[in-house]
Parts: sequence; structure tokens; C-alpha cells
Amino acid sequence: MTDLDPRRLLIFREVARLGSLSAAAAVLGWTQPAVGQHMRRLERDAGIPLMLRSVRGITLTEAGTALLAHADALAARLTAAETELQAFSSMELGTLTLVAFPSAAATLVPPALGKLEARAPALEVRLTEAEPPQARALVISGAADLALVFEHRAGSPPAVLGTDTEQEGDLVWLPLLDDPLRAVLPARHRLAGRVRPIALGDLAEERWVAGCPRCEENLVSTTQAAGFTPDVRHRTDDYVVAQRLVAEGLAVTLLPGLALLAAPAKGVAVQAVRTSPKRQVGLLVRAELRHNAAVVTAVEALRAVAERTAERLVSLS
Repeated sequence: MTDLDPRRLLIFREVARLGSLSAAAAVLGWTQPAVGQHMRRLERDAGIPLMLRSVRGITLTEAGTALLAHADALAARLTAAETELQAFSSMELGTLTLVAFPSAAATLVPPALGKLEARAPALEVRLTEAEPPQARALVISGAADLALVFEHRAGSPPAVLGTDTEQEGDLVWLPLLDDPLRAVLPARHRLAGRVRPIALGDLAEERWVAGCPRCEENLVSTTQAAGFTPDVRHRTDDYVVAQRLVAEGLAVTLLPGLALLAAPAKGVAVQAVRTSPKRQVGLLVRAELRHNAAVVTAVEALRAVAERTAERLVSLS
């Protein structure tokens, strides 16, 4: 016996259910000879007669009756598959795994997940916090569906919501907003309270707090462009710790606006910088998931929150 063609099993089911080749052909939108040809091929593959033909229609043989039960089961499984896929498409089923860096997880993600919950209450959403390199790896491996990350892109144009989509291999980058870097100084610092942006060169003799390795690399390159190498005395990934060190007069630092929104602190002064350093915040998703219903809805929610947040970031000082 050769492999049975599942498509012919479904045609056979229609013939058996309707009792004739002509009736099945009418339902399927085919010609009667075409249906008859498929049935002859099915019987050839089965190696045994499946139906008896007469002027009054067809009658199933014992083997045909047994095969019909399997054809019914196949049709039922296909119907169940269609129903389940529709549930995923309408977000009545499914899981969305989102990974985000800390300051975005504290500012952009919660209101966006609130929007997503209202739109798709049955969707199971899971959040993991990770820095961009780890987040990228999770998306590539399939462990996460969507990653909220940032890139330090020197000299790049401002990100525009919903535009400038880029693709690198299997990953698609969807920009959300520009996150400005601000100088954070002790409240009594000589430059605190300046109306105009300050020059980084004016902080060349200060002690500095640096953040994550990628953030420290950007700090060094940014200050070197301003003509000096920072005297990094402290390193911490915790924005609260960094600001407490600054508040005590122990150092100065550069912090992104999202971090300042997530963890506002007393005893510090936030100043705009003349060269307007920034990082771009965006989303990474595998190309094949870009049009997934849950991913699309999550992206829409994050974009809506990012648009409002961008306005707040501009006024940070």
C-alpha cells in the first residue's frame, strides 16, 4: 500500500456522505470525472475496493466504511486546527513573551501592558527584564517574542514613531523614541540650575559614576568627543544608587531620560547637555513574527505609550 493522500480522504468523505460522485462534485465545485479520478486513485493506493457504484449512487464496502471513520477523524482534526488557529489569531489563546531593559520595564511597559490587557484579556503576557545584548539573544533563540532595547547610535537621525524600520538578518528593528542623556549633578553644583544646556567639557575635572559596560563605553566615547576622558570612580547598573552617589556630592553622571522618569531622586540637578547625546529605544522582533496578531497589538500599545513618553522626555531638565 502506498501512502494515502489526505486530500483524497476528504474527497472520499464527501462522496460517502452525499452518496454520489455527482453530488460531491457539485459541493466541491469540481467536475464529476475529476472526482471519479481521485476516487479511483484512492482505491488504487488502498489496494482494495472502497465503494460499489450503481445508477443509484455509491455504496461503501466494508473497507470503505472503516476508512470513512478515519476520514471523519481527519476532518474533525482539521476543523479543530482551524478553530484553534483562529483563536490565536483573535488573541483568545496564546502567550506573548516580552523582554525589556530596566528603565523601559519601569516606564514604557506597565501602561502598554495595561492597554494590551484591555484589548486582549485572554492573552497570557510574560515580562522578563534583561539588558539589550541578552534581550537580543532571547529573541534570536525564540525564547522571547519581542524585545524592548536601546542602541547608542552616534550621528543617527531622530527616530520617528512607526517609521525607519530596519531588518538585519532574521531580526526587524522598530524604532520607538529617542531617549536623551542628561547630566546629573549634585543639587549645589556650580552648574546646577543653568537655563541653557551645559557643555560636557565643563565637567572634565569631575569624578564620574558609570553604568553598564555598554553605557560606560558610550560615556567614554561621548566625553572623549568633548575633549576629555572621564575619571570613573564608581560603577553601578542601579540608577537609584547612581543618583544617591551624585546627591552626596561624590560624583556626576550621565543618565538617560527614561531612568530619570523611572527613579526621580532628591538632591540632584538634571541638566541638558549642549551636544544632545541620546540613545534610540526600539523593538526587536523576528521577521516571521512581525505580523503575528499578539505582536502587532503589543507594538501598537508600546508605540502609543512611547509617543506620550517622548513628550515628557523633551521637557526633562
